[in-house]
Amino acid sequence: MNMRKHGGDTLYQVGDHIFYPMHGAGKIKAIEEKEIAGETQPYYIIEMLIGKMNVMIPKKKISKSNIRPVSDLDAVKEIIKSLESQESVKDLTWKKRYNANMEKIKSGKLQACVEVVYGLLRMQRENKLNTSDKRMLERAKDFLMSELKLIDGMNKNKKKKFLSKLTENYTAIS
Repeated sequence: MNMRKHGGDTLYQVGDHIFYPMHGAGKIKAIEEKEIAGETQPYYIIEMLIGKMNVMIPKKKISKSNIRPVSDLDAVKEIIKSLESQESVKDLTWKKRYNANMEKIKSGKLQACVEVVYGLLRMQRENKLNTSDKRMLERAKDFLMSELKLIDGMNKNKKKKFLSKLTENYTAIS
């Protein structure tokens, strides 16, 4: 990733893979000057994997958006190792659990997204997911899969192995 800091702002290049919280992973397609509301400024044009939509973010606001580079294979390996020590949110009321999981997803961190998927998969095995939990599990899985698709060295086989580890670790704990 050819990312560099300039005056406190992170600058990305065309072709960089990024993760945008609540949208998933994407690729910077272009950096274009756009006039919006009478102001001309450079915008990142990001092609998102989920929904195949394009998102425009002003370059000067990129650091406030929690956009980050896509994780690497080493980070994925570390996350798998840390799953065994994850605390369960299944004992929380559905509203507290929903809020806790939503905060994790909004953080945009891969570890947090994996924790949501892992925790909800554990509950799903026990048939304890309500409708909100089911929707959140699907969204979190979509965000997770969109990032896994863009990680260098993460082929289909490694993705399957990673996802099976999420369910394996559940079985080992219960």
